[in-house]
Amino acid sequence: MIYKALSNETRSQIMLWLKNPEEFFDEKPYVQQGLNFRIGVCVGDIQAKSGLAQSVISSYLLMMQKAGLLESERIGKWTYYRRNEKTLLEFSEYIQKKL
Repeated sequence: MIYKALSNETRSQIMLWLKNPEEFFDEKPYVQQGLNFRIGVCVGDIQAKSGLAQSVISSYLLMMQKAGLLESERIGKWTYYRRNEKTLLEFSEYIQKKL
């Protein structure tokens, strides 16, 4: 399922954005709410950056979460996504053993 999740260019791009969110998103609104990027990036910010419909991005994020690539946290009415570094490390180690 991880391979399928990463096979889409936009989903791969989202993984890159979430690796270093401070390079791709404005943290100021998060700080104003007492948050930071450790909690993740709001779905709305990911959707705006991608230029795709909110429903498409939501389905991508859900697929990536089901594959174990992302973790989410809901605060109020907003959902924030961050990379699941544990799964990514395990997947990286798996790939290295296979090659």
